[in-house]
Amino acid sequence: MIVKILIGLVALLHLYFMWFEMFAWTTKGRKIFKGFSPELFEPTRPMAANQGLYNGFLAAGLIWTFFITDVIWQTNVSFFFLSCVAVAGIFGAITADKKIFFVQALPALLGIILLLLRF
Repeated sequence: MIVKILIGLVALLHLYFMWFEMFAWTTKGRKIFKGFSPELFEPTRPMAANQGLYNGFLAAGLIWTFFITDVIWQTNVSFFFLSCVAVAGIFGAITADKKIFFVQALPALLGIILLLLRF
């Protein structure tokens, strides 16, 4: 049950990331990323929207796991998408901001550990 809650949490986070990057980049982005030049947001809007789309795909994959009835298949798909999130979070922590590790990678890594402990 805890692993399903974590998967749901990670999926919700990525739905939020998708919304933020695709639809709120030029409004809320300015408030969140105060260190960025305000002129940066409009020209980078297509790039942020593309990132948002990828976050939406990650969320969709994680949500899909709730509808898979075969336990082995469900575990494999969950492991794959949580691994994608963890790698992206670790890369983001190394290249952009260390907080990304705690927001994105850590919940995915905890989910992976719990999945591995099930077997």
